[in-house]
Amino acid sequence: QVQLVESGGDLVQPGGSLRLSCAASGRVFSTATMGWYRQAPGKERELVATIISNGSRKNYADFVKGRFIISRDNSKNMVYLAMNDLNSEDTAVYYCNLHSPWGDAWGQGTQVTVSS
Repeated sequence: QVQLVESGGDLVQPGGSLRLSCAASGRVFSTATMGWYRQAPGKERELVATIISNGSRKNYADFVKGRFIISRDNSKNMVYLAMNDLNSEDTAVYYCNLHSPWGDAWGQGTQVTVSS
């Protein structure tokens, strides 16, 4: 059974940066597409970025292009989201997702708050 644990969320000022981490257990990590999603209060969960199993292809939502970078380290079962030039609209709970042929898994989320 896959377990995902996010960390790195914090309160940050506008224009600041954060790096989120997601630690995965289980053997399917290296073959799975990993993603970051977010959910702001009163809004639906939305895709932020995805990265395929070998890291060669990444996909970003338009609202984060040029600001966020997704990466992974298959040797450590980790996926990361580097977030730069944060603004108030980036305030949300950020969730790590694992997508594999055997199903999906979600982490519990980490809170990112952008405020002065």
